[in-house]
Amino acid sequence: MLKITDQEFRKLADYIKSNYGICLKEEKRSLVTGRLHNVLAQKNMNSFSEYFDYVISDKTGDAVVTLIDKITTNHTFFMREAAHFFYFRDKVLPYLLSTVRDKDLRIWSAGCSSGEEPYTLAMIIDEFFGKEKTWWDTKILATDISSKVLKDASEGIYSSEAIATLPSHWKLNYFKRLDSDRSVIVEKIKNEVIYRKFNLMERVFPFKKKFHVIFCRNVMIYFDEKEKSELVNKLYDMTDYGGYLFIGHSESLNREQTRYKYVMPSVYRKD
Repeated sequence: MLKITDQEFRKLADYIKSNYGICLKEEKRSLVTGRLHNVLAQKNMNSFSEYFDYVISDKTGDAVVTLIDKITTNHTFFMREAAHFFYFRDKVLPYLLSTVRDKDLRIWSAGCSSGEEPYTLAMIIDEFFGKEKTWWDTKILATDISSKVLKDASEGIYSSEAIATLPSHWKLNYFKRLDSDRSVIVEKIKNEVIYRKFNLMERVFPFKKKFHVIFCRNVMIYFDEKEKSELVNKLYDMTDYGGYLFIGHSESLNREQTRYKYVMPSVYRKD
């Protein structure tokens, strides 16, 4: 296996941080080397310098897509950090039901990975609104920088093990069996989620309307304080007044710096 030199690792890490906000620390060196080994082998490359030159010179964008897919960790599962979903169901949705006058519910799952989070939100919304849902626009925007996970998410296929902990009536109403070990999200729920590739490091967020709820969980753990602060400010600007931001349980916002109001651990609100 090819080794990556100190200079090559710094060069690659600097490129990824400046363009995608992801901090590749020294302890990630072996992970990066291992995940990119096959790519270099397939391209018959003899060094990571050669690979880096290939990435930045590739006009198609395919090379950088592969790089991001390889170095990002997309670990998630249904009902991850379940307290968030219960709070969303019991507190946030009743509030929005009584305050959103145009019946246009705007929710963003930022860093959606393989789709478990936005699909869970879609199922909760469907169950909460019931017959009233006909009168509401409840589509969820789900974004990620990884093309691979977005493709997997849009297909909506999950193993029996992946959905094992979901309520029985959800598995009955919102999933269709494909074979002995796989089920697919039903079209009614799949159509509620709009998947888009998006880099949270973009200087300007292109969304026309602000969101009532933003889930940006376990994303900022990869950012340093500067990038994290800039992202939170952009998220705040894209949050409607009275709207909520959910972050990961292992994450927190500096209450002296953020304009968000603290609600409970990893839940904030724009007042």
